Amino acid sequence: MAGDDAREIKQLMRIVETVNSLEPQFEALNTDALAVKTGEFKERLSRGEKLDDLLPEAYALVREGAKRA
Repeated sequence: MAGDDAREIKQLMRIVETVNSLEPQFEALNTDALAVKTGEFKERLSRGEKLDDLLPEAYALVREGAKRA
């Protein structure tokens, strides 16, 4: 079980690192551009992009929105 936990933590840490690397990009967007991103994500999903591939950007968007709230 410990090996499974370590593997899961390692995978999650990669996602966190990706989200953190996106922070400057999302900080640079104005509020309207942040809102547009949600529509872009929906479009990318409808074109077949995997949700797992989109999640780091979605997390970065949510974090930036929360910081501004």
